[in-house]
Amino acid sequence: MGCVYTALVLFIWSDILKVLFVSLGCDKNLTNSEEMIGLLVKEGFVLTDDETEADVIVINTCAFIGDAKEESINTIIEYGELKQTGNLKALIVAGCLAQRYCDEICTELPEVDAVIGTTAYDKIVYAIKEALNGNKTKNLTDINKLVVTNIPRVLTNAGYYANLKIAEGCSKRCTYCIIPYLRGDYRSVPMEDLIKEAKRLADLGVKELTLIAQETTLYGTDLYGKKSLHILLKKLCEIDEIRMIRIMYMYPEEIYEELVETIAANDKICNYFDMPIQHCSDTVLKNMARKTTKEELIKNISYIRNKIPDAVLRTSLIAGFPGETKKEHKEMLDFIKEIKFDRLGCFTYSQEEGTVASTFENQIDEETKEKWKDEIMRTQQKIVFKKNKSLKGKVFKCIVDGKIFDSNIYVGRTYMDAPEIDGSVFFECDETLLSGNFADVLITGFEEYDLMGKFLAKN
Repeated sequence: MGCVYTALVLFIWSDILKVLFVSLGCDKNLTNSEEMIGLLVKEGFVLTDDETEADVIVINTCAFIGDAKEESINTIIEYGELKQTGNLKALIVAGCLAQRYCDEICTELPEVDAVIGTTAYDKIVYAIKEALNGNKTKNLTDINKLVVTNIPRVLTNAGYYANLKIAEGCSKRCTYCIIPYLRGDYRSVPMEDLIKEAKRLADLGVKELTLIAQETTLYGTDLYGKKSLHILLKKLCEIDEIRMIRIMYMYPEEIYEELVETIAANDKICNYFDMPIQHCSDTVLKNMARKTTKEELIKNISYIRNKIPDAVLRTSLIAGFPGETKKEHKEMLDFIKEIKFDRLGCFTYSQEEGTVASTFENQIDEETKEKWKDEIMRTQQKIVFKKNKSLKGKVFKCIVDGKIFDSNIYVGRTYMDAPEIDGSVFFECDETLLSGNFADVLITGFEEYDLMGKFLAKN
């Protein structure tokens, strides 16, 4: 699954028209949100921090699992009420929920004025103008169309780190996943466009770049006839202002020798392997239509750790997949203890309509799924505590994320922690540091998933 649910509310100001933008879901969705915001800014729209004054509200939705759909629908309903109590003239719904349930949204949520699918986000300005003219629109395009590039994206975070989406869609067709039906087959973004975007981000002050896609390891196979992520990485490393590069969503069976060697050879690339394995049981993996086995997982993980001894391995798991037995759940717990992942997240299985797995017999009840998820996370917690304890006395280069108000405690991250996903390092420093600065920090202890440290020097 490899997806972290976040909510972004960005406000742009204009003395002519006030627009409020809400982004729900994963980092891939957030990047589309930043592109839509860029198009709005280019057209002269700018935003409000008062929802009652908003003339237009855009909601970029998620529909990956049941909880995400519920959040999206509730958000639409909540903001839709502002047509009665506020200044709202147009409500725009974009993203995965819009793609999946376009007709239902138009029929059952009359407060919505425009629907924009996952590959039609470049139509945002048109949709708003039509809505303000009293015309309701549906903006759905071929989900397999070429990726739109060179959109004037506006960053929504602190500005020193950013995502670089290197591909769209997925062709894996795992039985539990709806993504290929929402975002189409795998399409790589041309390398020259990515380099141009990375340089633009660097000029804006970005120092940490995170490569994202539904699957990053297959980058280039559709455009260049071979896996080309290692080539892209080498080119990105040539951008002087970019000091840290992180790769997310690497399917273990697609990790290849040149990629690992490139990561090992370049100091800018984090020794961080985010590999969503979902399970370890061969039976469950087969039912999921995953293209790997337990033996291959162990082999690939051993290869990475042999090549890069300080590699950090992050994974995500699904608890309670249809037909999963107590024996297979225990096999998963034993596997976690054996592999000792550095970072691990777990989702309960979500029975999504339109997926193959939703038709499987022997669906697991919610209580059992939650119980198994809790057992997985408790098992992982013990592993993380031991790993964190072993870090005491070591020195790490940290990127500064901020400072705790009215104190000399700064918050940062090592190469082991992705922004807004993993833990942090809290360290004392009497000097003035800015977000995006780098510092050498001595680890002195830990509390749960976070590390404590002492500042040594700027890096």
